[in-house]
Amino acid sequence: MTRRSVLQSALADLAEVPATSRWARSGEVRLHALDYGGDLPALVVLPGITSPAVTMDFVARELTDLVRPVVLDVRGRGLSDEGDGYGLEEYAEDTEALITHLGLDRPLLLGHSMGARIAAAVAVRAKVPLRGTVLADPPMSGPGRGPYPTTREVFLRQLAEARRGTDADEVAVSWPTWPRREQELRARWLSSCAEEAIVATHHGFEHEDFFDWWPRVPGPAHMLYGAGSPVVTSEGVREAAQSNPPAPLHKIPGAGHMIFWDAPAIATETLRGALKTILSPPGTSPEQRVHGGGGS
Repeated sequence: MTRRSVLQSALADLAEVPATSRWARSGEVRLHALDYGGDLPALVVLPGITSPAVTMDFVARELTDLVRPVVLDVRGRGLSDEGDGYGLEEYAEDTEALITHLGLDRPLLLGHSMGARIAAAVAVRAKVPLRGTVLADPPMSGPGRGPYPTTREVFLRQLAEARRGTDADEVAVSWPTWPRREQELRARWLSSCAEEAIVATHHGFEHEDFFDWWPRVPGPAHMLYGAGSPVVTSEGVREAAQSNPPAPLHKIPGAGHMIFWDAPAIATETLRGALKTILSPPGTSPEQRVHGGGGS
């Protein structure tokens, strides 16, 4: 196991988050999640490769009138334990364990990046009943599809900066357009990510094929992707549309891979529209197949 740390200043961030810490166990792995409460349908949120749960607080807050967000610290990140494996099956088992332990009734799933791949696996495995899934910019790299556009070395350099002690200004060198609060949260929380988790997940991005799962993701399912994302290319969009025709695809103008950070207002508006569509009663008129704008 490599060194992980959760700074006191990072823990203090939780005092500003309108959510309650919840705990679940998946085998020997103890999982932490932030539960925003309420009696609305649950939305389990699965963040990306180096994004502990608190870093998606700004998204969860915008959804509490529609759903009860429950944001998972994926194993090896945040306050969750490390694990013996970091493949999609292990991540899916953790998500299923969280849903079962918290007694979530037919939750929706929202996953970004790595989390989108996990959401697809959970939906296909069908071990727990779901209302629907929203996948945000899932990595479409894989065997025979070329490398993931961010190298392992870049991730490890950023992790080394966090372990040494970084700040929002240094984070802004890599992510200059992010809101300042999100740069600050990344600076404080990145050191909570396990090196093994990052390396193994990056390996999975290049050796586990998203399209082994996506064609089998049952409806209702939506995909959001950044107009300038290097992760979901125009070729990937075409293949996604052809391989799962019922699932609407929503393009987010002005966004790259980090759609909620790059274009917060339009990405959140689009997400809300997708969630409303999933939650709406039967008989609602269907949407357009592929959306070129921000709204749904």
